Amino acid sequence: MLGPHAVDPPVVLAPMAGITNRAFRQLCREQGAGIYVCEMITTVALVHRNPKTQRLIEFGPSEIPRSMQLYGVDPDITGKAVRRVVDEGLADHIDLNFGCSVKKITSKGGGSAIPWKRNLFGAIVRAAVSNAGGLPVTIKMRKGIDDDHLTYVEAGLIAQEAGVQWVALHARTAAQRYSGEADWEAIKTLKDALDIPVLGNGDIWEADDALRMVRETGCDGVVVGRGCLGRPWLFADLQAAFAGRPSRKMPSLGEVAAIMRRHAVLLTEWWGSEREAVTDFRKHVAWYLKGFPVGSELRKAMAMASSLSELDDLLGKLDHDAPFPTDILGQPRGRTNSPAKVVLPYGWLSDRDSGAVPEDAEHDDSGG
Repeated sequence: MLGPHAVDPPVVLAPMAGITNRAFRQLCREQGAGIYVCEMITTVALVHRNPKTQRLIEFGPSEIPRSMQLYGVDPDITGKAVRRVVDEGLADHIDLNFGCSVKKITSKGGGSAIPWKRNLFGAIVRAAVSNAGGLPVTIKMRKGIDDDHLTYVEAGLIAQEAGVQWVALHARTAAQRYSGEADWEAIKTLKDALDIPVLGNGDIWEADDALRMVRETGCDGVVVGRGCLGRPWLFADLQAAFAGRPSRKMPSLGEVAAIMRRHAVLLTEWWGSEREAVTDFRKHVAWYLKGFPVGSELRKAMAMASSLSELDDLLGKLDHDAPFPTDILGQPRGRTNSPAKVVLPYGWLSDRDSGAVPEDAEHDDSGG
């Protein structure tokens, strides 16, 4: 359960910047049930009503529950942002981001850097829970900054004490970024340490991976990110898998083309501009066509389309009878990169107990 909302199957769409907008969430929800979280929203931008953020926090009329992920470094601003969500009825569920590992976030002490400062981390979580007015608050985090600075068990216990409803763990360190393999054993360790539900995240490429994660770690549910890129039907597979059904979707290229068209239309409705929407859609083309026999020229043209009619013409040139390429099953999708040193504020690692908010940590024009 997530407050009054049943979570069946126990599947959550991970927030992904530039991806999990209202259109993509609707597309995924049409495939299968679960919790679909919006893109990461900065608390300071929410408090200051940044215009870009106002667009990002839009939910469709049928989205229930409405799940919003917030990112913040200042407990006071976090509290004000959560209070706005409650007072204006903006969402039904608040998730806090402590897992982002990109330089512009960690260099300000945010995202996956925060749990190292246990008092600051605790203050942020408590500020969210105390201002949530009964709305369920959850958190998502990584194992730690790197293998020498692991924080996930301690942070999980702090969050549990603060009153969060679940903890989701991306079983990599910030230094790993999206490289290597997720450490599912860490998910098991966290599950053994906490009394509240633990959700696992990392390397769920197929529905059967989710079942295996639950079986091997004992986690209560899964968070799916990159695995659904270009494959929103993964949520249909996940629903079937958790219901004990063996069916898995293997759409032909024609069926994929129809989903691509649907995605572009939903983006058009959300953007209110066909050109903006189709331009936004371009990033998804390679993911949808991965493994299919589509020539480079057609792929390139589709990734440069600027109108629905142009996209329709190109989709019509695909071999609609081409079967799903089963050889790509289980392969990583989306971002893959190499490990890297995590950029942190000067002296960040020297004092774990400081609750001070990093100077210049947040800007009111960050835009979500």
